[in-house]
Amino acid sequence: MAHSSHMLKMHPAALVLSSFLLLILAGSLLLRLGISTVDGFIPWIDALFTVTSAVCVTGLVVVDTGTCFTTFGQCVILALIQIGGLGVMTISVALFTWLGRSVSVRHRMVMQDLFTHTPRQDIYQLVRSVIIFTLSTETVGAILLTTHWVGEMPLEKAVYYGVFHSISAFCNAGFALFPNGLVHYSGAWLLNLTICLLIVIGGIGFPVLYDLQAWFPGRAPKKMRLSVQSKTVLLTTLLLIIGGAVMFSLLESNSPVLADRSLSQHILIPLFQSITCRTAGFNTVDIGSLREVTIVMMIFLMFVGASPGSCGGGVKTTTLALLTLFTVSRIQHRKRVNMFKKSIPEATVTRSMSLVLLAIGIIGLVLFMLLLSDSFIVIDGGRTRIHTLQYLFETVSAFATVGLSMGITPFLTTWDKYWIVLIMIIGRVGVLTFSYIVVGTEATRGKEYSEENMMIG
Repeated sequence: MAHSSHMLKMHPAALVLSSFLLLILAGSLLLRLGISTVDGFIPWIDALFTVTSAVCVTGLVVVDTGTCFTTFGQCVILALIQIGGLGVMTISVALFTWLGRSVSVRHRMVMQDLFTHTPRQDIYQLVRSVIIFTLSTETVGAILLTTHWVGEMPLEKAVYYGVFHSISAFCNAGFALFPNGLVHYSGAWLLNLTICLLIVIGGIGFPVLYDLQAWFPGRAPKKMRLSVQSKTVLLTTLLLIIGGAVMFSLLESNSPVLADRSLSQHILIPLFQSITCRTAGFNTVDIGSLREVTIVMMIFLMFVGASPGSCGGGVKTTTLALLTLFTVSRIQHRKRVNMFKKSIPEATVTRSMSLVLLAIGIIGLVLFMLLLSDSFIVIDGGRTRIHTLQYLFETVSAFATVGLSMGITPFLTTWDKYWIVLIMIIGRVGVLTFSYIVVGTEATRGKEYSEENMMIG
């Protein structure tokens, strides 16, 4: 009872982190069971890494999911992806509601932080809608993917693969049951478009989806207007997808990645990579074979990530939009940031700046610690030193819960894996949420002295 009472008194931010940590611990113990792996054994650090990657819907793997784990182990990973994607608090609130149990005020506060930009009275209805929409979308995705695979594998296996990859795509996890990801299917229209749609829907955020379904004609007696957040998310997402695809196509046009490919692949490969590197982690080309300039472009897309209230990570599309408009407004000597004929609160703009600075600082720290290990990749008996860009790509991929890798994940040292585990957790919980837990949420005015100007820039 004392433990339960202590949990109820926790701040919502600490409650979210605790729920993820408990889920990671439980999942790690399950993967350590002999029935979870083909060999009957997996090192503790590899189990912890895999479970953290699943719970944080990242997709980075140190062992191949399809060949290392049994069906039981894969189902454990899939369950962790689903719970991690929706959030432990979401699942618990839904269960409490369906069982007729009361939900604590702190649980409600967590739901408000996760799914709404303004306070709502219908928080239970929102959570219910999130669960139903998620399961419905994943079911449709599973049917479409099964349709694709039914021609090349037995029906039972095709259904299993369809369900696994549909949930993994919607939750932006990026776990695949094929050793080389989805490289073999780079020209398959049905599979590519299904995975892409699932990633986008799972990545634009539940608040936006909730707004859209209320805005859709016939859903309400009076047509609702989309919120500024929804408009910003949709516009920014569209621009990033198109911009990323065009840039990828231009940068790799003369490289082996796109050269001598069919027209379908020339369209699908850039589109798929543009969408997936925004937090999904699937790949239809070998990421390690891309040009360095393409890798840098993808790092930017990964850093931005998905949208608030979604399954994805990153600093979020709204942050990019806010900082872009803030820069423009300052250049034009305007005091306020305006979007869609609305003024954004200054506190929100300041918070977005803090988020980006903290994110850069955390990525820089983890990158520094990874560089200290000075690891090597062993290929065909030869040793190749892991270079800085590969480490940076891995770090940003972990922070933004993307899951793409240039092929160095299995070669990370034990301490490297612990650092990646840490940054995956920070990325999934949220930088600002994590900082609240570390330094507290109470704002103090502090001392004020007389002002003195200084030069900047």
